[in-house]
Amino acid sequence: MNQRILLSPPDMSGNELSYVEQAFQDNWIAPAGPHIDAFEEEIATFVGAKYGVAVSSGTAGLHLALIVAGVSTGDIVLCQSFTFAASVNPIIYQGATPVLIDSDQETWNMSADLLEEAFKKEVKVRAVVVTHIYGQVAEMKRIKALCAEYGAFLIEDACESLGSTYDGKHSGTIGDIGVYSFNGNKIMTTSGGGMVVTNHVLVAKQIKYLATQSKSQAPYYLHEAVGYNYRLSNVLAGIGRGQLQTLDKKIVKRRCIFEDYKQAFQDTSVQMMPLDQENVQSNRWLSVVLLENQNPLAVMNFLNEQGIESRLTWNPMHRQPFLKGVSFYKAQEQAISDYLFARGLCLPSGSNLSKEDQNRVVEQMISFCDNGKEVPY
Repeated sequence: MNQRILLSPPDMSGNELSYVEQAFQDNWIAPAGPHIDAFEEEIATFVGAKYGVAVSSGTAGLHLALIVAGVSTGDIVLCQSFTFAASVNPIIYQGATPVLIDSDQETWNMSADLLEEAFKKEVKVRAVVVTHIYGQVAEMKRIKALCAEYGAFLIEDACESLGSTYDGKHSGTIGDIGVYSFNGNKIMTTSGGGMVVTNHVLVAKQIKYLATQSKSQAPYYLHEAVGYNYRLSNVLAGIGRGQLQTLDKKIVKRRCIFEDYKQAFQDTSVQMMPLDQENVQSNRWLSVVLLENQNPLAVMNFLNEQGIESRLTWNPMHRQPFLKGVSFYKAQEQAISDYLFARGLCLPSGSNLSKEDQNRVVEQMISFCDNGKEVPY
């Protein structure tokens, strides 16, 4: 029986275990220690940022970024609709109001045209959270210029795009603050964790302070602000250090997987997600297809029966019950994010995916999608 093919499993191909063993030998098991310090420096160096702060999750990083941006009750934060809920939840934690922006067709990320429209209509816009979906980078040159024009803090949700570049700069280093995720299914993992990067020393210090329960330096417990238990553990940082050593290879492998899917589906009804825009290189965290003649849910269920894990694309935030009534900017009757959800499917993309297993995915996809039977959405 064929082994189940997973969507994006961890690829433990570095020296993770040796770092974890070192943490145990040195008894550094707490959310402090040499692996954390080194991991922060190594990630910052890899992406070209001045400072990194290791946190317990990407969500925690986004929350801290919003706090440092001064987001509070009554403020507006512009964010895209085609994303995971963790991009939006921290806005609500702060008592602010999210305003949702539809995607563009070229990147599937926040539309700069609609962002500009929102800036012109909304008042008290404190920040923008732009997400780089599936490793594709948004139109950052224009988005950054709009934020500068309207005085909004720019936060990059780069949780899916570690290693992606735009005009030679890493995603997460283009705005004021960038946030990466090391969840178990990401391109590199610490099982759970995240990293905040910035070029502003005061921002980095404030984030680290808030993430460690806002504990001030004193010979007794002194807390001068509300703090959070958001620091990464030294053990998990050790895993991250091992993972980072092979990140370049993981990116190369995932990009090859994307190219192989593109080639295999060239003469079929299966359409690939957009290619890299000019001066952009995606990490291809997930390879995503659009199915014009099939219901993605039916295809997902079929693949599951064949022992292949796939996943529907993000269900847009403007469709979520907890955000009912939130303003949503779109350019056409059917939002692009609605179309992407209606027709999109994420295929196995892990950096440890074998050629044999990828061929199996392709064969099953073609057998279902191009057998002459149309299954409407």
